[in-house]
Amino acid sequence: MAKQSYVGRKVVVVDGTRTPFLKSGTGYRDLMAYQLGAVAISGLLKKTSLDAAQVERVIMGTVVHNIVTSNVARECALTGGIPFTTPAHTVSQACISANQAIAQGADLIRLGHADVVVVGGTDCVSDIPIGFPKKMRTKLFASQKIRSTGEWLKFVLSLRPSDFKPEVPQIAEYSTGRTMGQDCELMGTRFGVTREEQDEFAARSHQLAAKAAGEGILANEITPAEFPPSFKAIKEDNTYRADTTVEKLAKLRPAFDKKNGTITAGNASFLTDGAAVVLLMSEEKAKALGYDTSVQIRDYVFTGQDPNEELLLGPAYATYKLLQRQNLTLKDLDVIEFHEAFASQIVTNLKALNSDQFAKEKMGLSAKVGEINMDKFNIHGGSLSLGHPFGATGARLVTTAINRLKRENGKLALLAACAAGAHGHGMILEKV
Repeated sequence: MAKQSYVGRKVVVVDGTRTPFLKSGTGYRDLMAYQLGAVAISGLLKKTSLDAAQVERVIMGTVVHNIVTSNVARECALTGGIPFTTPAHTVSQACISANQAIAQGADLIRLGHADVVVVGGTDCVSDIPIGFPKKMRTKLFASQKIRSTGEWLKFVLSLRPSDFKPEVPQIAEYSTGRTMGQDCELMGTRFGVTREEQDEFAARSHQLAAKAAGEGILANEITPAEFPPSFKAIKEDNTYRADTTVEKLAKLRPAFDKKNGTITAGNASFLTDGAAVVLLMSEEKAKALGYDTSVQIRDYVFTGQDPNEELLLGPAYATYKLLQRQNLTLKDLDVIEFHEAFASQIVTNLKALNSDQFAKEKMGLSAKVGEINMDKFNIHGGSLSLGHPFGATGARLVTTAINRLKRENGKLALLAACAAGAHGHGMILEKV
């Protein structure tokens, strides 16, 4: 594997924030994704006391696309207080959409095309678009040319009850037809992941999130959300369960493989609404404006795997690649934050990182990465407990990581996430 380096201008991660994450169908059920993104952006501007006119680009990730706000980044920016003269564009790469937005923003700065960029993501699954079957869409499109009463009558008579069956977007791979949960079951089986391991990790995530919330750590990352007509501030996540135990999780039935499965509603992430954003600057600009320049992006990678066998193994692949090309080991890392799609997915990736066989056969390396120190890993909870707004999670990971580096006086942070399509992302942040 060729050694690479992250060249160009230094990119500073100034700060980040997010809306409270809420279970879909609850507090944000009457809202749209752009409204959540706007709250996050306006909150970031307020938190950093940044003049919005300084922002040169806004990039937002999203997964659940609404045709009404096709470029949701633009609507987020305009509603969030960014001047209309600032361009904005939307990116989509499943669960690493925000990660892609951050990477693109960093590259704009690195290559000298911008100095101040707002990046992140937003999703409101409560407002998921529901369409008609292809046959019905074809008929409706053709109906636009109807001019006579006879033609209208013919059109109406051509309609069948099946034409009105709604099409709800599925969290499934188009290429395989399997859901993420089904693929995760298969992947976990190959790596020998047990139900007990999954429930233990899920309980850990919820308990750590509840502890972080109680200590005020999560509040430092959250911008309260207020919306008409009540304007009652939503200040906290409604996602984690402080009373979660392994014993309670063990009573839940499998969700995907009803007979032999190990993944349940309790050890899988759930549908979530929310938005998160991060402020990136060139080191020179950040210094000129008086911002903290201590946390910088050192490197990042995106990976692609076999969707038939390795759908959610992106974090392992990304970690191997990043550590190798940066000549680092796990011992060099002070903070580790992984996206938790499923407890099985996390345990599988941890096993892959600690597998000589995986290192040799999949990465072409002579030695494994090793066993991750769990005292450094997702110590304030993760997506299993905090929730996973598809397009926003990557920005939450970055915000959590930079805060941890500063609070724990660490030097290096590793972030990693999996995504549909068998993609992965990894990023190293450095506190200089």
